[in-house]
Amino acid sequence: MKKGMRIFFSMLVVVVAVLALAACGKDDKKEDSNKVVIYSGAEEYRNEYFLKRLKEQFPDYDITIEYMPTGNLAAKLAAEGTDTDMDIFYDLDFSYAGLVEQYLADVSSYDQSIYVEDCKVANGRYLAATRNGGAIIINPEVLKANGIAEPTCYEDLLKPEFKNLISMPNPKSSGTGYMFVKSLVNAWGEDKAFEYFDKLADNILQFTESGSGPVNALVQGEVGVGLGMTAQAVTAINEGANLKILFFEEGSPYSLYGYAIPKGKENRKAVKDVFEFFYTTLVREDKELYYPEQVFTNQENKVANYPTGIKYSDMNGNTTDEKKRLLEKWEH
Repeated sequence: MKKGMRIFFSMLVVVVAVLALAACGKDDKKEDSNKVVIYSGAEEYRNEYFLKRLKEQFPDYDITIEYMPTGNLAAKLAAEGTDTDMDIFYDLDFSYAGLVEQYLADVSSYDQSIYVEDCKVANGRYLAATRNGGAIIINPEVLKANGIAEPTCYEDLLKPEFKNLISMPNPKSSGTGYMFVKSLVNAWGEDKAFEYFDKLADNILQFTESGSGPVNALVQGEVGVGLGMTAQAVTAINEGANLKILFFEEGSPYSLYGYAIPKGKENRKAVKDVFEFFYTTLVREDKELYYPEQVFTNQENKVANYPTGIKYSDMNGNTTDEKKRLLEKWEH
């Protein structure tokens, strides 16, 4: 080996050793730390509520909540594995959680009999947090200003008058966007569904990064139609926005979202305490205040103006592998 190469490899060994020692020191220090870093796919108003409640419950803990769209959250954990600054994640789509389950701590000790059947997680690596139903949401004022009649079916959204007046989340970064794709694949067949979205793309003003994007655009009057979250639309309506929630014949698509602890973080007291508080208290409060669609067996809908008697889409086969396969075909 040449002298230059020997020096290079010697330096590399030293650097690796220093980094390893630094990592060990960092881990040892964090073992006793009161700092808890939470990444959440929930909307900002929900994250603000969670943080307020957590600070009330644990005034001596240094807790932060950082918003991140679900697709980006899964990508972060997939890239970092257990070497992540994330202590807990909240509101990650089940199918995304399945992609990173090898990096998640075992939380099977938590009683799952409190959940309805489809919210139980067999592998015990994450727990159910949210049932996120979708709808076609309209801003009647924007449609009226453009002389457009209220749509009654998905095919209506292909009409030329809707060009640049529709917002939809990008399925590659948003679980909300993907659930619309999966629901139409199940309802119409894969070829017809993808042909539909290829045509719909011509009328889309923007494929938003997060599921919150369409309702935000509707509230701001940027679009007249949004493929978005029912719960977020209801929240906007209750805050005074003039929006209307529609369900087409195919029903309301939905996704299930969970929360978990990356491996290696589960033995820290602060992390365990915060996770436990989500399990006993915050997830239920989230249902009572914002997302009332059923997760728990004894759950009641107390949110004003929330639709009742919702007909749900056929979401069978919504597995991690199926999601990966379908997203590989998405070109927008």
